[in-house]
Amino acid sequence: MSMSDEGELAIANMGFVRREQLPPQPPPRRMTGPIGWVRENLLSTPLNIVLTILVALLLAWVIPEIVNFLFIDAVWTGMDRDACREVVQHREIGACWPFVWERLPYFIYGSYPGPERWRVDVFFALLAVAVVWTLWLGAPRRDIGMVYAFVLMPVASFILLHGFEVIGLPVVDTVLWGGVLVTIVVASVGIVASLPLGILLALGRRSHMPAVRLFSTIFIEFVRGVPLVTVLFMASVMLPLFVPDNFEPDKLLRALIGIALFASAYMAEVVRAGLQAIPKGQFEGAMAVGLTYWQRMRLIILPQALKTTIPNIVNNYVALFKDTTLVFIVGIFDLLRTIEVARIDPKWAAPVTSTTGYAVAAIFYLVFCYGMSRYARAVETRLAQSDRR
Repeated sequence: MSMSDEGELAIANMGFVRREQLPPQPPPRRMTGPIGWVRENLLSTPLNIVLTILVALLLAWVIPEIVNFLFIDAVWTGMDRDACREVVQHREIGACWPFVWERLPYFIYGSYPGPERWRVDVFFALLAVAVVWTLWLGAPRRDIGMVYAFVLMPVASFILLHGFEVIGLPVVDTVLWGGVLVTIVVASVGIVASLPLGILLALGRRSHMPAVRLFSTIFIEFVRGVPLVTVLFMASVMLPLFVPDNFEPDKLLRALIGIALFASAYMAEVVRAGLQAIPKGQFEGAMAVGLTYWQRMRLIILPQALKTTIPNIVNNYVALFKDTTLVFIVGIFDLLRTIEVARIDPKWAAPVTSTTGYAVAAIFYLVFCYGMSRYARAVETRLAQSDRR
């Protein structure tokens, strides 16, 4: 037996040499699960520990007060303000929910005629189908869903809400619209219109054509330099000056145009930031394979830019959804305005009526804004997983 064979035999007979690979072991429990999340996010540094304690104390002080007002000390039944003015066991009562139950149709529909409110309900159903069909990644034929959401549904919704005498739907003037209906309409139009307009403005600002670049820059900087209230006033007062004398757009249409233009200017800067984050090699590679300008943007550049700026896009959408409350300044009765009108009704003149109404508005906006943020977070997570693969 040679020396090499003897060495190999000796190594094979050594007890500490592992002949089989061990299966992968799970990480320590303190590094995964709820405990790991707490250690990593809340207790990772002394500063985080102090901030966590302060936030916990703040929540321990605020949450019980909110729960007591909205549920424990709240009044659930009653016919008028007397039910919400009593003092139970020497303690002031909480939310006046009978006021909300009685005024809830007004909060949802505004002054929309009662016999025609089924049209608003159908509109909400059509909008829900459009949202689920376009945002649910597992939905069938999402291409058809896009056509439905951006072409068919808006046309059908306008005919349904405004009316069309030819098909037997009485015309309902937009001055009668209000509440959640107006809030959803204004927010939907602003959200849907701001992204494509913002993309065009962002591309125009980066254009090599001086006239296009100058127009886009002036529009973006002018609109971003004034508050939304000013834009709404300008749309309400100045827009009729640019249309024929026999055509005067109503207040809601003016507000929709003003909000769409305002949101598109901010969205343009968000998209431009995403475009600037794309490496120059992506542009050069797209040009090298012979793609045209619009093919480069549609297939290569814009998908990457929009993915990069998803948090900023959603932040704009959330801000726009909350800014819809400003339309009441030009005489449009959105949800907040209907609450303002309802709370001064002498029938419900109680100390907690206003607070209850504002709490309803806060819950409404919280649900919608939080839903948008969570969906965007899920999209970011999915895109990050695809990048790692």
